Amino acid sequence: MAHPYHHAVSSAKKYGGLPEDYQKIHDWFDESKAFHADFRHRAMRHHAEGIFMAEKIFGTTITNSNGKKIPVRFIGEQHVQEDLGFIPSVTDWLRSIKPEAWMMRTGKKLSLEEPPKSVSGTASGADINTPLSRSAS
Repeated sequence: MAHPYHHAVSSAKKYGGLPEDYQKIHDWFDESKAFHADFRHRAMRHHAEGIFMAEKIFGTTITNSNGKKIPVRFIGEQHVQEDLGFIPSVTDWLRSIKPEAWMMRTGKKLSLEEPPKSVSGTASGADINTPLSRSAS
């Protein structure tokens, strides 16, 4: 579906109540469009773990405007199935990622004894590791 509102309308038809009863949950599933505006945004929440995460965030059930309790998991499953046709696992998404060299590098272990080196070129020219003193004006 093109917009979370359409998912909310679909939920209202399926479970009763108004689209507004379901809007926040469907907005949450598609929130990742804000930083990746194509189908790949779905890899963030459109999977089994995302459905269980929604349940932790929104609670086990919601009560719609008809007073009916609806499991959040059912709403999440509906959203993912409407978009993908099935409920993938996180592994289903991750196995489709083409490994790149930068993904497999290990970082340099930082020593706890040595303070980080200062960064030159700060706006004030000050060492970022030195606390700023406040002068009375």
